[in-house]
Amino acid sequence: MSVIAEIISVFLGTIKDVLPIVVILFGFQFAVIRKPLHNIGSVLTGFVYVLIGLSLFLLGLEWCLFPLGRLMAQQLTDPAFISGIQTTQHLAGQLVTPDWKEYGWVYIFAFMIGFSTTIAEPSLMAVAIKANQVSAGAISVWGLRIAVALGVAVGITLGSYRIVVGDPIHYYIIAGYLAVVIQTSLAPKMIVPLAYDSGGVSTSTVTVPLVAALGLGLAEAVPGRNPLIDGFGLIAFACLFPIISVLFYAQLSEWVTARKKGGVK
Repeated sequence: MSVIAEIISVFLGTIKDVLPIVVILFGFQFAVIRKPLHNIGSVLTGFVYVLIGLSLFLLGLEWCLFPLGRLMAQQLTDPAFISGIQTTQHLAGQLVTPDWKEYGWVYIFAFMIGFSTTIAEPSLMAVAIKANQVSAGAISVWGLRIAVALGVAVGITLGSYRIVVGDPIHYYIIAGYLAVVIQTSLAPKMIVPLAYDSGGVSTSTVTVPLVAALGLGLAEAVPGRNPLIDGFGLIAFACLFPIISVLFYAQLSEWVTARKKGGVK
């Protein structure tokens, strides 16, 4: 009965969240545009599918992805798994500082989960296909997807390292955006807007749940870390580094093309 009650509660919550969107869309259609809505049956059916899909997705997050990400972080940081790592204890009245080199498997897992979830992002697929179409094939679908996925993977890996060592997040973010500003002035102008959009599409339905769960689980498992202060912020890395990687991909492609044409000796 508790499972049924939770399903009903999530479904009602989804209706409440989607209702303002429905009111705005239909309000503008009938009160501002003042034209009848074609295929009203299909539209209403689509909204029902949206409600069902969102409800199932939220249940999946709560029942599977969040616990899975937290469990993986706890297992990868377990002293029984990592040889030689010190557990939470006090020496001379001070909390033991973990050695970042002991968390190699955490960084490998962060890189792989960042790359794989980004490759599977539906929003990134859509943007890559549209970019390929409007650029007449100049922007490769797989090239863009891999560039974004590598950026997310590197960002989440670096973010995991930050959680382990406990560095302030703003140092990393400031340095990252300084790199973006420099790259923006050097990269081909055609790719700059797409690169900035890549940071948003890379953090969508598949990536965010696992990344957030990984960050919280890692902060809970690493000695001396606060989940509220240290656990969040991984998604910021996942938004920032795809911009850097896509701009770099465009610069590299431009250099390779110029070299083939004999423009670079």
